[in-house]
Amino acid sequence: MDTFAHQRRSILLRLGSLGISQVLPQGIAVAQATALQASVLNATEGEHLIHFRDHGNIFIKFGAANGSSELAMGTQQVMTGTGIPTHRHFKMDEDFYVLEGSGTVLLNDVRNPFEKGSTIYIPRNTWHGFENPDHELLLLWVVSPAGLDGFFRDTCSPPGMPAKQLTREQIKDLALRKYDTEFR
Repeated sequence: MDTFAHQRRSILLRLGSLGISQVLPQGIAVAQATALQASVLNATEGEHLIHFRDHGNIFIKFGAANGSSELAMGTQQVMTGTGIPTHRHFKMDEDFYVLEGSGTVLLNDVRNPFEKGSTIYIPRNTWHGFENPDHELLLLWVVSPAGLDGFFRDTCSPPGMPAKQLTREQIKDLALRKYDTEFR
């Protein structure tokens, strides 16, 4: 099996396991009641937002706002040199698949290089952040349960709308109070 096929299989198995692990404890009736309608979205479909800090594009494919309370998925463009500040989620696991770019991900203060095609798994309570000094990133993110999608809605703005004027302290407070996420 070639490297690409192995990486693809790895992320698909992880995503499937993550989704099933969240649905099974709730029972089939609950899962059916909250399930999204099946759909196919292209690269620029979904809820489009502009990131408050680096003005990168975010596309929320599905999440709590459209019926998927246990899993959210989207893409995030991280502009060259801006990274993602170090933080941790108390109640969410995250998976990333690097669609474009390269850099370093900090996992509990250990630097791990990554490149296009890399898969990154971050269990809840793990301090993590991204550094991308030389390359723009395009990340596919998946969180379970849903929640990161709501944080993006509360802090980012649709294209053409004024950016939300939130201070770093307001963002940190919102993240902790509403999304069980702590920034350093």
